[in-house]
Amino acid sequence: MKPETLNFFDKVYEVARRIPYGRVTSYGAIAKYLGAPRSARMVGYAMNNSHDKDVPAHRVVNRKGLLTGKHHFDGTNLMQQLLESEGVTVVENQIQDLEKIFWNPTF
Repeated sequence: MKPETLNFFDKVYEVARRIPYGRVTSYGAIAKYLGAPRSARMVGYAMNNSHDKDVPAHRVVNRKGLLTGKHHFDGTNLMQQLLESEGVTVVENQIQDLEKIFWNPTF
């Protein structure tokens, strides 16, 4: 990968590490916070690459609260299990009460 891509990934990881326990944010919210509002997909790529970097990637979902990254976790339902262990309700791969637990990195 290009150095600027890795640098972007590092910035994504820094933001993701700030997501509070029991809260979630979206790929797009992170991209917007980093000044690259059209780079939600790149944030997703960063999350897919974060497994050995102590990043709570399970707290990053799509804008509708869907667990779109779940297939990048070991185990069948690990992403959902991690969220539920933090008190987040997930039904059919979707976060419930998203507006209540959504964390906006801008604030």
